[in-house]
Amino acid sequence: MANYTIAQLDEIPSVRCPCGHSRRAFVSPANKLATMHMVDITADARTHYHKKLTEIYLILEGRGHMELDGKLFPVRPMTAIFIKPGCRHRAVGRMRIVNIPIPAFDPHDEWFDDDDEAAPSRPAKLSARRRQSAGANGRTNGHTRRRKLAGIS
Repeated sequence: MANYTIAQLDEIPSVRCPCGHSRRAFVSPANKLATMHMVDITADARTHYHKKLTEIYLILEGRGHMELDGKLFPVRPMTAIFIKPGCRHRAVGRMRIVNIPIPAFDPHDEWFDDDDEAAPSRPAKLSARRRQSAGANGRTNGHTRRRKLAGIS
């Protein structure tokens, strides 16, 4: 087996993510070290955090802001951001970025503070609409939602 892997980011199918749409390279069960994502940030990027992942963002195109733990910072092409585990973050504005998650991206390590999503260890407060669609036990499956956002069936 080779000691390298090559990916053509613009040929990888995109998947929905909290920030918009992502093309994820080097994602495989055998790779635990790091992955690389090209992300097209949309206007509805969602604040989230990771308990284990560190992320390095590099802004390629566009201008806007990064919200990091509630503070806004202006960003433009060639701005790099180092985001440690636990930092609540989102991009504000339309941008294209490269994101390098370390260790390798884990779809189970995307967490949200808002009421729409429950981490596996705590139940969410359900809106009336979500209570209607919840199962018999009154709980929704946040794990399934995170897997759908990550593009995993």
